[in-house]
Amino acid sequence: MELRHIRYFMAVADEMNFTRAAEKLSIAQPPLSRQIKDLEEELGAKLFERSPHSLRLTEEGLLFKQYAAQILELESRSKDDISEMSNGLHGRIYIATVEGYGPHLLAGWIAGFHKTNPHVQYDLWTGTTDEIVNRIHKGLCDLAIVMEPFSDPGINSVKVHSESWAAIIPRDDPLARRKGSSIKPDDLVNKNLIIPSRASRNAEFRKWMPDPDKPLKVVCRVAHLINVRELARAGVGIAIFPIAKGVMAEDDRVVVKKISHPLAKASYLLVWSGERPLSRASDEMLRYILEETPKTGANSRNGEMNDICK
Repeated sequence: MELRHIRYFMAVADEMNFTRAAEKLSIAQPPLSRQIKDLEEELGAKLFERSPHSLRLTEEGLLFKQYAAQILELESRSKDDISEMSNGLHGRIYIATVEGYGPHLLAGWIAGFHKTNPHVQYDLWTGTTDEIVNRIHKGLCDLAIVMEPFSDPGINSVKVHSESWAAIIPRDDPLARRKGSSIKPDDLVNKNLIIPSRASRNAEFRKWMPDPDKPLKVVCRVAHLINVRELARAGVGIAIFPIAKGVMAEDDRVVVKKISHPLAKASYLLVWSGERPLSRASDEMLRYILEETPKTGANSRNGEMNDICK
């Protein structure tokens, strides 16, 4: 199997049409069809179901597409890293972040680092903490922002921000009309709640409640901020999400109030692999971030945090 086979496969998988894929690759259709058949024979599985008027990926094809995308991404990264070694601080840094305050932190870091390193490029990806950790282990991400709780012996971490959890309350709820900028966890008892989908959050929130053994009245679990806001705006329930100052704004349908409780704190961590070396650009950006960020706590393996800050 060669890289051209993977590129050809991805072109067909993206276009779902051999003619359009061939045009995209600037080759004739018959050679493209032969290359795909050769690939299927080598893998011992059909990647496409073909009919006179349609084309679709088989289950094997869907799985292979995931691997193919990772292979092509790693190929691109390897070229960037080698070029960077030969030509100074160039290349691309692959960064991932959770939502909430993560994008705000990341934008500030990139803006500052880019002033002195204008030739570096950035590839950004947004997802949940669990998704991001998976990408780091696969080598698809250099630096990332995740949220606590977090513990992984193969990944280094340092706390970079902490803020209050907040309640995003529909304006027709009596809590929205209550004076003050905060509420207590007691106020959320028996309320319909929208909470993050991460499994640990339910247990975390219950610790704030007057009766931690009583189940929360969860109506929806969500992974992304846009869903949180829209569900609260539609009156589905009260959403619990980090306050993300400057991001989680009130509007004509929702009010945002801090949750007043000693445990109601959301912490963001900068993380990177402790099992594989960073590219030069990524390493320099990590140093920049650590110098710019107050040292609010760290969790690293084998003293690597101290080594990298020297």
